[in-house]
Amino acid sequence: MATHAPAAPAESGPSRYFVPNPSVWPFILTAALALLVYGVAGYLEDRALPIKPMIIAGAVLAFYIIFRWCRDVAMESEHGSYNLQVDRTFRWGMSWFIFSEVMFFGAFFGALFYTRMLSVPWLGGDGSKLLTNLLLWPHFEASWPSNGPGHVGGEFEGMEAWGLPAINTLLLITSSFTVTWAHHALKENKRAKCIAFMWLTIALGVTFLFCQAKEYIHAYEVQNLTLHSGVYGSTFFMLTGFHGMHVTLGTLMLIIITLRLMSGHFKPDRHFGFEGVAWYWHFVDVVWIGLFTFVYVL
Repeated sequence: MATHAPAAPAESGPSRYFVPNPSVWPFILTAALALLVYGVAGYLEDRALPIKPMIIAGAVLAFYIIFRWCRDVAMESEHGSYNLQVDRTFRWGMSWFIFSEVMFFGAFFGALFYTRMLSVPWLGGDGSKLLTNLLLWPHFEASWPSNGPGHVGGEFEGMEAWGLPAINTLLLITSSFTVTWAHHALKENKRAKCIAFMWLTIALGVTFLFCQAKEYIHAYEVQNLTLHSGVYGSTFFMLTGFHGMHVTLGTLMLIIITLRLMSGHFKPDRHFGFEGVAWYWHFVDVVWIGLFTFVYVL
């Protein structure tokens, strides 16, 4: 594991570009996340595995690595290793990262659209696809939510929009405003105000995750809605579950940035670490609005 000694101040010219030392953090974090995801999947699938130890070990290790890795990056920034060229690189890198996340969720939204608008109507004999219905599942009725032909996973209740999902929507929309107000406060060099709005944003994110956990528990224990509940259950948990993972990561990023603000990091005219996290949080909010509309309401 490489050490991160203080670097000399970066030159402003094009010939100087900071290259970080080799690090083992990406590999350890990958192993921790794999352990965490496998444990959660085992819990949802009722597998005969030591589920709780896997989830706890994966989560604790992942959180530890994230904070250590971010600390190293913060030290590089505060020791003057980054010049304007590196700053531009970070901006392009974050932009392409968010674009890749848009494509990621676009694939799942596309699967939901294809299922609801094409596959289910075809199986039900809609329009010119009557032969599909007669040959495959003559008694299948095209309705949504659907657990597919044969009622895979048994009967279940669909999710209502105007309970916890509506509250979560209000929480995330509000958090988008609070992080924006924090950004303006930082640019005006009002650090205490900025920190207060950041902690408020973090509280809203944590409350969102708490409400989503309650929703999942209710879905499994009361509504019989699980990953086994046909195409509706699988698309619902894939979309909301991956979004929840992004909210969790975004909340961790907000906490790290806030701790850096409390340590005196960032300047009113140069604070891309803050801006990058704000971009990511706005992206998470926009995805949830799409989720709420197409998964819960329509």
